[in-house]
Amino acid sequence: MSEQPQFTVKIDQNKYLPEGGREVHAIVSVEATAAEGAAPVSASTRASEVIIIDTSGSMSYPDTKLRAAIAAAKVAIDTLRDGVEFAVVSGSNVAKMVFPARPGLVAATPETREQAKVALNRLKASGGTAIGSWLRLADELFDDVQGGIRHAILLTDGKNQHETPEELEAVLLRCERRFVCDCRGVGTDWEVAELRKIASALLGTVDIVADPAGLVADFQAMTEAAMGKSVADVALRVWTPQTANLKFVKQVLPSVEDLTGRRVESAPQAGDYPLGAWGAEARDYHICVEVSPGEVGKELRAAWVKLVVPGAPGEEAQVLATGNVLAQWTDDEARSTKINARVAHYTGQAELAAAIQEGLQARKDGDIDTATARLGRAVVLANEAGNDEITSMLRRVVDVVDLGTGTVRLKREVNKADEMELDTRSSKTVRTRKDETVTTLRGEG
Repeated sequence: MSEQPQFTVKIDQNKYLPEGGREVHAIVSVEATAAEGAAPVSASTRASEVIIIDTSGSMSYPDTKLRAAIAAAKVAIDTLRDGVEFAVVSGSNVAKMVFPARPGLVAATPETREQAKVALNRLKASGGTAIGSWLRLADELFDDVQGGIRHAILLTDGKNQHETPEELEAVLLRCERRFVCDCRGVGTDWEVAELRKIASALLGTVDIVADPAGLVADFQAMTEAAMGKSVADVALRVWTPQTANLKFVKQVLPSVEDLTGRRVESAPQAGDYPLGAWGAEARDYHICVEVSPGEVGKELRAAWVKLVVPGAPGEEAQVLATGNVLAQWTDDEARSTKINARVAHYTGQAELAAAIQEGLQARKDGDIDTATARLGRAVVLANEAGNDEITSMLRRVVDVVDLGTGTVRLKREVNKADEMELDTRSSKTVRTRKDETVTTLRGEG
């Protein structure tokens, strides 16, 4: 039986627009489920993994960081399926091969796993940090495996001090759509915005591991997730009518990620938005289309959404699932002023992520008024969304005076790890509460 999961697309929206209405909002829910009776992803699914470990001098202060990173890399290697091609890279102000000794990937076997672990034991911490060079080497290693799942793990404990932002930017442009990279920062001396930018460009995740002791479990979870993927290079293809304008495409679950600028034209009036690799999982996307107003009673297809695996040049794409976003004009105010509950929910969560990041930046800049206002707004939004994890993190940074109005006071003393955890996880989202009902507002379709 095929290992490829079965994909479904569900559209949540209020299709009714008032007379003269232009904006159509919809949540596109994509779910991939394992076919009944299908075996877990096996060695026949081609996959490759590059593990990048920061070995700059700061990884030895304290040396528990480097020891924990080595232990975590060993567990990741043990978690790889037999046959998966892998390599280990060490990064300082230059990138070096740890295993194999020469640039390349080797298939995971009991023998190669053991050889890689022996090589890891020889790692020493010295030098600076030039993350772009690490990613460039990973990209070169993936050169020979452009088919299948291509995944990297990047661990650092510091800022990218031995490269200019422009040098890193150039590497990210080169690596986009070539592999997925999950980024982790250990300790509290790295920059959240820097790692978030890397993870965002490479369609991966970013998180903090404040205590090095947490690295082993985290690396195992990341590798297991990568090994669970079975469809590489999936894209969301969106077609719109000639008179329409696609205003944005955003991932809103499991995290907020604006994909609008990633569009690749795929056909007349259609563009592809890269989604990376998929296993059995669910993700939600918010799309907004601006259409030309129609007469009352008229219905049109505002967007035709397809989940595809783009083919090679000259080849047809494989279509995994499809859905329609509709628009219909009405003079019934009750219909046209309803906001779909899921659209409202995810609009709030996107605002939540922005409020947290802006509030924390204002706090860092010493702008207490802005920080208090934005983090207070975040408290309200997190509570409305039922995002209990974010609410708990916010309470470590602010004292909540009045939950209903979002009145808060900034805490004088804040643990830096708590602040960074809130920042890294600010864009993680939750689905709507089961009991949520449709909200009625005026002025939006």
